[in-house]
Amino acid sequence: MRRGLATLTAALVAAGSIAACGGDDAGDAPVPKIGVILPDSATSDRWETADRKFLESAFTSAGIPFDIQNAQGDKNAFATIADQQITNGATVLMIVNLDSGTGKAVLDKAKSQGVATIDYDRLTLGGSAEYYVSFDNVAVGKLQGEGLRRCLTELKATKPVIAELHGSPTDNNATLFKEGYQSVLTPLYASGVAVKGPEQAVPDWDNTQAGKLFEQMLTQSPNIRGVLAANDGMGNAVIQVLKRNKLNGKVPVTGQDADVQGLQNILAGDQCMTVYKAIKEEANAAAKLAISLAKGEHQEVTGKVTDPESGREVPSVLLTPKAIFRQDVKSVIVDGYVTRNELCTDAFAAACQELGIY
Repeated sequence: MRRGLATLTAALVAAGSIAACGGDDAGDAPVPKIGVILPDSATSDRWETADRKFLESAFTSAGIPFDIQNAQGDKNAFATIADQQITNGATVLMIVNLDSGTGKAVLDKAKSQGVATIDYDRLTLGGSAEYYVSFDNVAVGKLQGEGLRRCLTELKATKPVIAELHGSPTDNNATLFKEGYQSVLTPLYASGVAVKGPEQAVPDWDNTQAGKLFEQMLTQSPNIRGVLAANDGMGNAVIQVLKRNKLNGKVPVTGQDADVQGLQNILAGDQCMTVYKAIKEEANAAAKLAISLAKGEHQEVTGKVTDPESGREVPSVLLTPKAIFRQDVKSVIVDGYVTRNELCTDAFAAACQELGIY
């Protein structure tokens, strides 16, 4: 049995499927392995440039074999990857679901096979994960709403019409973001300080679709003067439409993820703000729980999130997000999330110098 597992592990390492690390020289117990499924690389750079990197580092440091794969937005691929990881001996499965239905099916199958599970970043509604690790996503949305209000105030906007581009309707995080920013915007609408404009959820966080939807919004409501975009990718799609209409920099746009493109849009004055989520902290917290489960241990966590579908209280680790305006961009560099070389390309060198980003 031991020889068969070693052969399988060696084959997978040779194929580049999992990362190799030391096992138990005594040789009786199988080496625990952790499978991770990331959602895509199109809607946000973070999954490949940050989450993968930090998870790999944490697992490698702990000496735990792991397999990190990306479903690239394909639900069938997501299920197939999970099947392969379970078949190949994963004892822990960490997923970022594409939607709750697909995620639940994977979690339930893993549970039936005795595989421990973690929801990473996105809660799977009706799911069975032992832990949920993410950020306080209502707080993320609240920071976006407060950021847009601040930028509109600085522009001395009078009763601005605000358009809202929500995240994917199948992503529970998008629901929480919306709850957060609407807690800020709804009172503005009710008091007449701002005017509620068109709103639309963007299927699958698709940036191309976001651009098309916003173009339609702007055609129907050319007096839009503020845009609550739920992440940086969709915010950039909005900015491209505003540029074509010579409105960039005049209509504040929010974002989230603090990716390079979003930060550059902030440096250029085309994006009002973003929300930085310290992915290294999130990845390390999730890796710590996964490593513990792989060793047959269950850590106590202080947080709980109630699954709105099942009513189950899910043990949770929720981290604190941070609003990033132009003067805060340097802090994202200092934290190591993006590098100066990535951010301060020729077009943005002067802005970086102005902000002391060397």
